[in-house]
Amino acid sequence: MIRQARGKTPRRPALKKPPNNSNLKDPVGVYCRVRPLGSEDQECCIEVISETTIQLHPPEGSKVNRNGEFKETQYSFKNVFGLNISQLELFDNVAKPLVDDVIHCKNGLLFTYGVTGSGKTHTMTGSPGEGGLLPRSLDMIFNSIGPYQAKRYVFKPDDKNGMEIQTSVDALLERQKRESQTSAPKTPSRQRPDPEFADMINVEDTCKAEGVDEDSVYSVFVSYIEIYNNYIYDLLEEVPYDPIRPKPPQSKILREDQNHNMYVAGCTEVEVKSTVEAFEVFWKGQKKRRIANTQLNRESSRSHSVFIIKLAQAPLDADGDNVLQDKDQISVSQLCLVDLAGSERTSRTRAEGSRLREAGNINQSLMTLRTCMEVLRENQMYGTNKMVPYRDSKVTHLFKNYFDGEGKVRMIVCVNPKADDYEETMLVMRFAEMTQEVEVARPVDRPICGLTPGRRNRNQAFKEELTRKLEERGGPVNGDLENPSTIEILIQSLPPLPPCNLVDVNDDQTLPRLIECLEKRHRIRQMMIDELDKTAGSFKSMLQEFDGTLMAKDNFIQEQRGKLGDRDRIITGQKSEVDRLEKKVKTLEYKIDILQKTTNIYEVDKRSLQQELETKDQKLQRELSDKRRMEARMQGVVSNTKMKWEKECERRVAAKQMEMQNKLWVKDEKLKQLKAIVTESKSERPERPERSERPEKPERPSREKDMVKKRSVSPSPVPNAPPVQPRHRRSCSAGGERWVDHKPASNLELDTVMQPHVPNAIKVSVPNEKALSKCDKYMLTHQELASDGEIKTKLIKGEVFKTRGGGQSVQFTDIETLKQESPTSSTNRKRRSSGNAPVQQEETTESEWTDVETRCSVAVEMRAGSNLGPGYQHHGQPKRRKP
Repeated sequence: MIRQARGKTPRRPALKKPPNNSNLKDPVGVYCRVRPLGSEDQECCIEVISETTIQLHPPEGSKVNRNGEFKETQYSFKNVFGLNISQLELFDNVAKPLVDDVIHCKNGLLFTYGVTGSGKTHTMTGSPGEGGLLPRSLDMIFNSIGPYQAKRYVFKPDDKNGMEIQTSVDALLERQKRESQTSAPKTPSRQRPDPEFADMINVEDTCKAEGVDEDSVYSVFVSYIEIYNNYIYDLLEEVPYDPIRPKPPQSKILREDQNHNMYVAGCTEVEVKSTVEAFEVFWKGQKKRRIANTQLNRESSRSHSVFIIKLAQAPLDADGDNVLQDKDQISVSQLCLVDLAGSERTSRTRAEGSRLREAGNINQSLMTLRTCMEVLRENQMYGTNKMVPYRDSKVTHLFKNYFDGEGKVRMIVCVNPKADDYEETMLVMRFAEMTQEVEVARPVDRPICGLTPGRRNRNQAFKEELTRKLEERGGPVNGDLENPSTIEILIQSLPPLPPCNLVDVNDDQTLPRLIECLEKRHRIRQMMIDELDKTAGSFKSMLQEFDGTLMAKDNFIQEQRGKLGDRDRIITGQKSEVDRLEKKVKTLEYKIDILQKTTNIYEVDKRSLQQELETKDQKLQRELSDKRRMEARMQGVVSNTKMKWEKECERRVAAKQMEMQNKLWVKDEKLKQLKAIVTESKSERPERPERSERPEKPERPSREKDMVKKRSVSPSPVPNAPPVQPRHRRSCSAGGERWVDHKPASNLELDTVMQPHVPNAIKVSVPNEKALSKCDKYMLTHQELASDGEIKTKLIKGEVFKTRGGGQSVQFTDIETLKQESPTSSTNRKRRSSGNAPVQQEETTESEWTDVETRCSVAVEMRAGSNLGPGYQHHGQPKRRKP
C-alpha cells in the first residue's frame, strides 16, 4: 500500500518508528493500462469490468476447452486504467508516490511490461501535448526542490555509486575549469526547450511534494542506459567520431558498492538544474536507443532502457549558510524508470538475422524476470530458501536490491485489446497476477542529523533584519562599502576644486582659493569620519547586543543539547535493550524453526516408516495367503500323484504276479505230463482209470480273483441298467463327425496290421478345452496287459456335451477291443476252458471291466475362468455294466 505524503519533515518523526520496521513488507504494486484499438473494425478481447478487474474474451477461432465451451478469465490489479484515462491521472496514482519517496530519501523502481505495441514507451515518455510519466516526474522534483538547489559541482560523483561534497571555492574552480574545457561535454543550459519535445514538458498541472526539508540542499543527476542483447551501453557517453575507423560503443559492467547495491561502473551522470535540461539529456540519449521496424510495430524497441534520476541532498551547517562538510551526512536516493522491450513471437514478427537474435535475447531476459518472481513468491509463501537467479540476466541483476528491500517497486502492465494478441496477453496477465503475490520489505529510514531545524529560515531572517537596520541608519547596505556608485556620491558631495593654473608669478589669489577649498574639504571629511565613528560605535553596540543574544541562545542550545544527549543515552540504552531482546527473540525463533523442521522431518520419517510397515504387512499377508494356497495346491497334487502311483504300482505288481503264476503253472503242467509219461512207460499198461476217477487238475491260482479283491474300492456297476448302445451296432467311428483322438504319451506302438484310424480327427496327448470345443466325439486309446501276457488295446468312445458352466463334458458310450494272440497259446486256453474256466473267464471279464472303469469312467468338465487355466474337474460316474 502506498503511503501518503506527510506535511512535516519526515526526519523528525523517524525516531518514533519502531526499530523493527524492516520486518514489514508491502506487495509489488501492479497496475494495468489498456490502450485504445487501432481501428474500430478490429475485434476486442479485453473488457474493463471495474476499477480493479478486467476480463479476457477468447476471440473467434481460438482454441476451446475440452467441453467445447469458450473460457472467459478475469484478472484483478491494484488499479485498472481504461481507454480514456489521461497521463495526469496515471501519474497521480502510480508515479507520484514514488517521486515523493525519492524526495524523502527513499528509492523507487517503476517499469512497464507488456507485449510489443501495447503502449509501454508512450506511457513512459508521452506524446506531444501529453507528457508521460518521465517528464512529469522530473517536473515534480524540480518544483519541490527548486529554491533549495545547490550550486553546480557542490556535489560530485565519486564513481563508486556515492557522492562527495566540495566547498564553494572548489565548486567555483570546478565550474571555471569545465567552462574552459571546450572538449568536455557541457550540460545543456538553454532555457528554451527543443521544439521537438517542447510539448511534452510544458505541463500545465504542476505538482509539488509536501514536507520538503528546507534545511538541506539538493542536486539532481541523471543517467540513461540501455540493455541490448544482455549487454549494458551508456546512451549519454560522448564518443569521438572517427570517419575512417568508427569505434563501436563499449559495453559497461555491473559492480557492487560498499552498501551491496548494484550500479553501472563508468556510467555518465549529468547534473541538471531544471526540467528542460533533464529532458534534453534524456532526448539526447533517446536518439541513440536501438529501435527497428517489425511486422507488429513500426518503432519497436529492441532493448530495455533505464533512465535513472539520482537525488543527492546534504544538510546545512549550524549557521544555515553553507553545506555541512560531512560525507556521512549525504543522502542519495534514486528513481529508476524502466521501459522494457515487448515480448514477441517470431512467427508473427517474421524476424530474421539480427532481429531474430534481438527477439531471442528480449524473450530470454523477460523469462528470467518471470523466473525470479516465481522463486521469490515460492520462498515467501512456502518458507523455502531457493536461490533467486538474478545473475542470469542484466535486468534482474541490476535491480535485485529493490526486490531485497531497498525501495518500492511498481509495475504497469500495458495491454493491447486486439484479438491477435490474445495468447500473448494471457501470458502477460498470468505473470502480473503472480507478481502481485511477491512482497518487498519496506526501506529503512535514514538517520537524522543532530542540527537544529529551521537554520535556513533564521539565517535568512538575520540577513533581512541586518539590511533593514543598516538602511535605517544610512549605512552601507549589505556591507558593500566598495560599491563604485557610493564612492562617486561621496566625491560629488565635496566642494569642487578651483582652477589651479598659475599664469603669473605675482598671482596671489589662486593659491588662497585652493587652500580655502581644501580646508573646507578637510572639515567635511572630518565630519564624515566622526559620523563614521558614531555609526561604527552604534554598529558595534548592536553587534554586542547580537552577540549577547547569540550567547544566550547558544547557552540555551547547549542546555537543550545536554538534555538531548541525556535522552539520546536513554534511547541508546533502550535501543541496546531492544536489540538484545530482538536478538534473543531471533535466536528463539531460529531454535523454534529448527525444532519445527526437525519435527517435520520426524513426522515425514514416521509417515514413511508407517507406510513402509503397512506395505510390508500387506506383502507378508499376500505371501502367507499365496503360501497357504500353494500348500493346498501342492497337497492336492501330491495326494493325486500318490494315488496315481499307488494304483500304478498295484497294477504292475499284480501283472507281475500273474505272469509269474502263469509261468509256474505252465512248468507244473509240463512236469506233470512228463511224470505221467514216465510213469506210464514203466508200468505194464495198467488199466486206464475211468474219467470219474481221474485226479482233479490242480486249480490255477486266479489272478482275476486277486484283482477283484484288490479293486473292491471301485464303484460297483449299476444293476439292471439298460445298455447305452447294443453290441451289434455299427462302429461309431465310421461316421462323418469330428473326433478328438486322445492317445496318452505312455502308449506303446504296436506293429499290427489293423490299426485304429479315425479320419478328420484332432490328435492330442492330453485333452484340452480348445480341442473339445471343436469336436462332438471323443475316443481314448487305452492299453493294458492281458492274462496271457499280451498287450490289449481298448478304444473307449464317448460324446462331447456343453455344460452350464461354459465348459465341455464327455459321456462314454462304447468300448472297442483290439487284441493280439499267439497261435501256440491255443492249447493252453483249451485246457483252461475246462473245469472252472467259465467262472474264471467271467471273473477276468469283470476284472478287466473294473480296470477300465477305474481308468475311464469319468466325465471331464472344463470350466471357464478356473484358477488353473484350462482346469479339469473329474466327476466320478458309475459306468453302466455290460449285459
